[in-house]
Amino acid sequence: MLAPNIETFIGCEAKYPDSRIVLYGAPFDSTTSFRPGARFGPSAMRHESFGLETYSPYQDADLTQCAVFDSGDLELSFGSPERALYDIETRAAVILQDEKIPLLLGGEHLVTLGAVRAAAKKYADLHIIHFDAHADLRDQYLDAKLSHACVIRRCWDLLGDGRIHQFAIRSGEREEFQFAKEHTDFHPFDFEGLGHTLSMLKKQNVPIYFTIDLDCLDPSIFPGTGTPEAGGVSFLQLLEALRAVCTANVIGADLNELASTLDHSGISTAAACKVLREFLIALDTKNK
Repeated sequence: MLAPNIETFIGCEAKYPDSRIVLYGAPFDSTTSFRPGARFGPSAMRHESFGLETYSPYQDADLTQCAVFDSGDLELSFGSPERALYDIETRAAVILQDEKIPLLLGGEHLVTLGAVRAAAKKYADLHIIHFDAHADLRDQYLDAKLSHACVIRRCWDLLGDGRIHQFAIRSGEREEFQFAKEHTDFHPFDFEGLGHTLSMLKKQNVPIYFTIDLDCLDPSIFPGTGTPEAGGVSFLQLLEALRAVCTANVIGADLNELASTLDHSGISTAAACKVLREFLIALDTKNK
């Protein structure tokens, strides 16, 4: 008997009831302020993942031994950011209710807000760890409060002071940097201070939502993104930091801002696939 051709990320073939991690895609980039294309990121990662081995020599583990279910992409309203966020929140809430870890594939960074809304409703003491080139702390961008440039500010509206921990930030308005100094745990340029932050969060055993904007990587490594910023971290620095965060109580996560069509070499998509493989293995290993 022939089976349907359903494209999943390589090695993510667990059944939903058996899974610990659930992938879901949010192909949305309607508030992108510079170069659009992140809506194609989730499908590109799935398609190009078949050029990647499932085995990670970094962690001596294989993705085929992890319990990951790929639920595919949501069908989102490109004309309404709020409707798109509602649909993302609804999917995240179902996964969280079933005691699994939702891992969202963007899409532009605004999609994170939908997942954080769901997580904050379940976990009153939620913290966020945020890797990014941009602070994303504007209160509005071109009079819009729902923008990828405002996503962490909207998350702050939900959580308040002291519960957002930002790393590798190297771009933003002066007002954003000032706001961060006063309201978030802010670590610009690299991952210095991550060990101390994780030690504190693990001691308290607080639930963590972990959001990675792939433009934290230097554009020499990752040019295929909507708003590239020179001076980013290296691929190996990101992997080391990612694995460290996954030793804490991560209850939800996302990986976003791959705009695959902006890099015809395929290097950016290859990097994103490898980051996702390492992300999934690190999260799964933590739960064993």
